[in-house]
Amino acid sequence: MRIKPDIENKSLTRKIFGFNELLKRTRLDVIEEKPLTLFLNDQEVVTMMTVNDHPKYLALGYLLNQNMISNRTKIDSIEYYEDLMTVVVRTKSKTDYQKKLKKKTVTSGCAQGTLFGDILESFEKIKFKNNSKLKISWIYELSKKINLTPSLYLKAGAIHGCVLCEKDKPLIYMEDVGRHNAIDKIAGYMFLKKVKSLNKIFYTTGRLTSEMVIKAVKMKIPIVISRSGFTAWGVELARKANLTLIGRAKGKKFVVLSGEKRLNEFGK
Repeated sequence: MRIKPDIENKSLTRKIFGFNELLKRTRLDVIEEKPLTLFLNDQEVVTMMTVNDHPKYLALGYLLNQNMISNRTKIDSIEYYEDLMTVVVRTKSKTDYQKKLKKKTVTSGCAQGTLFGDILESFEKIKFKNNSKLKISWIYELSKKINLTPSLYLKAGAIHGCVLCEKDKPLIYMEDVGRHNAIDKIAGYMFLKKVKSLNKIFYTTGRLTSEMVIKAVKMKIPIVISRSGFTAWGVELARKANLTLIGRAKGKKFVVLSGEKRLNEFGK
């Protein structure tokens, strides 16, 4: 993998003491959760609760997925101030997102994710073609490789993982206290590294909600796999966009909820 969870980074977890079911004192690892304030040029946008391992990727991905910047936006600089827990994204052109701040929908993200109204309004215009293909064997291989990768989830729990994949190979594995943060970090990485998306697969350990579907479509990733469940609206949006949505992928079992023609077994 190009990026995978850094379980040796001591700033991401903390040792605490508690009592187990036998009422014996025990020591365990817990995830650190920190506030990170994001500025776009001179205006404050949001304060996010995050594990804070890739603040610059998170900041860029958030702005991209909220339509505050686009893939054409020229970035002057991304400045992270650790002492202030602040990241500032500066662009060459002026930005105006006050209207977006007035019209927003609070989503089901674990740390109060938000989607702004214009994203929902433009969603109807997006529909994937069936050019990309998916082999069932890739689903099994990805689940196995990702589940066996050392992670903060295995170390401490209370965290979600999102993985950018190509065929049966995991490429970028991000974790965060909110799954929307994890996918935003991947979006920021893809923007900076100019990673192509239409031949990629997105895997998440979290549930497939409307927010996750919308962000995957916004990132132009046509296939999404989760070992967890899904919401009715998430499935409905996936079908409108012709996104391949696969849930409950555990062991040799899974459920295809939309875009089944991309599976080789259907598309022959």
